[in-house]
Amino acid sequence: MSALLEEKGQQRPERLRDRDWKELLRQISKGRCTPFIGPEACRGIYPLKGERARKWADEEDYPLEDRSELARVAQFLAVRDFEARPIERLTEEFETVKCPDAANRNDLHAVLADLPLPVYITTNYDDFMFKAFTNRVMPRDAKREYCRWSKRTGSSDSVLSGEYKPSVANPVVFHLYGHVDVPESLVLTENDYLKFLVNVSREQNLIPPIIQGAITGGSLLFLGYRLDEWDFRILFHTLANYLENSLTKAHVSVQIVPIGETATAEQVDKATRYLNVYFEKLDTRVYWGSCHEFVEELRERWEASSYGK
Repeated sequence: MSALLEEKGQQRPERLRDRDWKELLRQISKGRCTPFIGPEACRGIYPLKGERARKWADEEDYPLEDRSELARVAQFLAVRDFEARPIERLTEEFETVKCPDAANRNDLHAVLADLPLPVYITTNYDDFMFKAFTNRVMPRDAKREYCRWSKRTGSSDSVLSGEYKPSVANPVVFHLYGHVDVPESLVLTENDYLKFLVNVSREQNLIPPIIQGAITGGSLLFLGYRLDEWDFRILFHTLANYLENSLTKAHVSVQIVPIGETATAEQVDKATRYLNVYFEKLDTRVYWGSCHEFVEELRERWEASSYGK
């Protein structure tokens, strides 16, 4: 994208202040930044949740109007058929999903894998972040773990319960909403999200202390979320206490204004100003653009900085 802008004699519009970029890069250089990877990170790789929800709604004769809410369409399948029905359908569809191109230096997961960070958190069900570490010029020995938020996830030992401690050389990818390889770990239906929120609020150690420390000990980077989706709403409720206790008030959220394509420039401006105020109360700076635009700029700024040389 940057090359195209240069050809046209244009510059990329400033979506984050330079001082916020400098602080973010500084936190990354110290390993005190924790990325949260959301659905939009996989745009163009597999259907986003709204697209998947509408497909399921059409094929399963969903009778209600909220056809773009995957959590509610999945809940319908669980009630109409049986509890595991939406999980079975999701895992079957993921069997045909291919990983992003490892040679694409602007791939979101590849960019993140090249940063010196010990902990990565994803609310996606895929394995892209974990696999990105093995596809780098300098591979890293990563571990994978998931949140044991319900009784159905069993009592198997967590890789985070022993002597292992995440590091830059041996990072961990933590699946907050589960992973397709462990179907019982998935947070998928409306009931799942509500139970997840209740359970992790009631039993704080369901989110391992190491992960809690990564959340409170540095900057948080939210990539690929939309304000109006379950992933983001439940995530922010879950993190509310952690954000209050965070040692570093330099979080970054990558957001696109959630307003219709027919909106006027004035409406977009009002929505942006309102949401900036909303996020400032959470000590969060906002980059108004897609997560793919953000990671491209992040890579460019990191490589140009003294930290990335």
